[in-house]
Amino acid sequence: MGSLSDNGGGWPGDGGSSDGLPGLPEEWGVIVVPDDLSELSDEVTAVQAELRRSQHRTRWQRLTDRPGMRMVRRLASAGLRAPVLIISLAILVTIASLFASAWPGPARSPATQRTANTTDDSPGTLPALELIGVDGQTVPLRGHVPAVVLLTDGCDCRQLVADTIAAVRPDIAVLTVVSGPPSTATALVPPTNTTPQAQGKTVRALRDPTGELRSGLDLGPAAKDETAAVLLVDRQGEIVRKVPRTASVADFQPDLARL
Repeated sequence: MGSLSDNGGGWPGDGGSSDGLPGLPEEWGVIVVPDDLSELSDEVTAVQAELRRSQHRTRWQRLTDRPGMRMVRRLASAGLRAPVLIISLAILVTIASLFASAWPGPARSPATQRTANTTDDSPGTLPALELIGVDGQTVPLRGHVPAVVLLTDGCDCRQLVADTIAAVRPDIAVLTVVSGPPSTATALVPPTNTTPQAQGKTVRALRDPTGELRSGLDLGPAAKDETAAVLLVDRQGEIVRKVPRTASVADFQPDLARL
C-alpha cells in the first residue's frame, strides 16, 4: 500500500503536492492507490461499461444531428402535419354542415291562393293540337301565331271578341275556341258584326272536341257568365300571358305588344 509524503503523513503546508502539482479537491476525500491494481477490476469494468453506453449514444446523436437527417426529420414532421390539418378541416366542415342543415330557416309565408282573375306570366308553350273549324276541317292550333286565343265555353263574349279584334295588330290572329262535341259547342262563330277577315285581320272560330286545351293549361271549368279565358301566344308558340277569366280587353291589352 502506498504512503503519503514524508512531512508527517500530510500534504505540503502551502496546499500543493510534494512534486509541485496542484492539490486534489477536498470533497474527493482521501484517495488511496492500492499496490495491486487487480483490486480495482470491478471499478474498471463499471467505468468501461458506462463509457461504451456513452459512446453509443453519442454516435447516434451525431448521426441524427447531420444536416441530411435534420432535413428528413423536418420533412417527416411536415408530412404528418398536413394530413392532420386536412382531417381537422374536413371534420370542421362536416360539423358546420350538420349545424346548418339542422338550423331552422326563416318561416315561409303561405302561398297565396289563386283566384279566377290571377294571371300566369310563365305558362309555357301552346299545345300542338288539331282543332275543328267551322267547315269541319282540322286546323292546327299553332298554325296561326302570333295569336290571341279566347276560350269562350258557355260565354256570350261577342263584345270581348269584337274589342280584341279591334285591339290587335293585323299580323295577330284572333282564335275563338269552344270545347265539346258539335251538339254542345256553342258560340262557335265570330260575332255577327265581324267576318273571318274582319278589318283585314285573321279571325278563326275553332272547336276543341275533347276540351284538351282548357284542361291541359289548367284553366279550370268554363264560367257561365260573360268572361272568357285568354291566351296570348308569340311567334314561337310560347304563351306570354294567360288570363283564366276576363270580360275586358283592357286586362291584357298592354301585353299585346309582346306578341
